[in-house]
Amino acid sequence: MSRADSGTGGVQREVREGIVPKVTNLVIDCADLEVMAAFWGGLLGMKATDVSEDWLDLEPLGGNGPCLSFQRVPEGKTKKNRIHLDLGVPDVEAAGKRAESLGATPASPPMGDPSAPFRVWRDPEGNEFCLCTQT
Repeated sequence: MSRADSGTGGVQREVREGIVPKVTNLVIDCADLEVMAAFWGGLLGMKATDVSEDWLDLEPLGGNGPCLSFQRVPEGKTKKNRIHLDLGVPDVEAAGKRAESLGATPASPPMGDPSAPFRVWRDPEGNEFCLCTQT
C-alpha cells in the first residue's frame, strides 16, 4: 500500500476486504489446563467453551471479543512475560484479595497514583497480570 492509501479510508477498505486479521484468541501456554481454567474462569467469571486434551477456551472476552485460551505445553515458564493482561477493577485491593483466594500471588506492591493504583500479580503458573484501578 502506498503512503497515499495509508489513511483511515485505506484501512477501512482493507478491513472490508478481509485483509486485516482479527484477534480470535489470546493464548497462554500452561502445564495444567484445569488449574488455569479454574483460576482464570473464576477470576473473570467465564466458563470453558471448548476443551480438548491440550487446549481449552474460555468464553469470548467481553462477550464478542477474542477467547482467552490455554495450551498445554511440556516446558514451564522461565522468564517474565512479554505480554500480559491489564484487568480493570474498581478496587485493586479487594480484587487482589479475590485473586489471591483463587490462587494468585502478588508480584509487586501497589504502584502508581495512590488514588488509582495498580498491582502486578502472578497466576498459579507464574504468568503476570495487572489489576488496575478503573473508575
